Amino acid sequence: MVAETLDTVPAALAGPGFAFVAGAALRERLGASGRLTDWEAFAASWNDLRVDPYMADGGRYRRRRHAVYAASPAGIVRGPHQAHYQTLEYNRLHGGIARWFEPIEPAIGAGPTLGAILETSRSLFEAVSAARQWHVEAHQFRIEARAAVHGRPTPEGVHRDGVDYVIVLLVDRVNVTSGTTSVHALDGRELGSFTLTSPLDAALLDDRRVAHGVTEIAPLDPSRPSHRDVLVVTWKALDAALG
Repeated sequence: MVAETLDTVPAALAGPGFAFVAGAALRERLGASGRLTDWEAFAASWNDLRVDPYMADGGRYRRRRHAVYAASPAGIVRGPHQAHYQTLEYNRLHGGIARWFEPIEPAIGAGPTLGAILETSRSLFEAVSAARQWHVEAHQFRIEARAAVHGRPTPEGVHRDGVDYVIVLLVDRVNVTSGTTSVHALDGRELGSFTLTSPLDAALLDDRRVAHGVTEIAPLDPSRPSHRDVLVVTWKALDAALG
């Protein structure tokens, strides 16, 4: 479901369980409070991600960093660095092990752009949830592609993340074709698809009710490097009875 303004996102999450928000709408909300002052540094930080050493398919096309936050009515506070863990139920390819990724750089993790994204996504998710205590994980991803090796944004296939809500936000696409996001009902039916093409284009998902996947990316010009940069933030209610 396309949500032209952020005001329609709660209805989309409560209804079909997902929404696509164009970057212009999100930029308007974030920019209104002057919170994109470090956008250039924020986007440039994707140039310093580390190769994901846990790729079960043997690929070296994914780079990432990771950070953990606690969100409550008192605010959003970064927590001590910890492993990222998913069960095999939710990640058949990489689940069942504690995966330690390099942390998001402190200046980026505490910067105004990421702070605004966290605050805005929390307000959208709390509009459809009674939860007010959250475990939050932020992931910087870069998927690279070459002529002979396509990049797989979701090598585990169509999946859920094992949380309550997810926001997937595009930071940049360079010399990339495809990378189409599809959203599926739990019985496998495709509910919709869209491609994040402009900075701040975002997909918001009720992870309890829908699954998602992204198609492989390939270079438009095989002679040039290509990559797709996204920020993924997952929200898991700690006051679970209210999630």
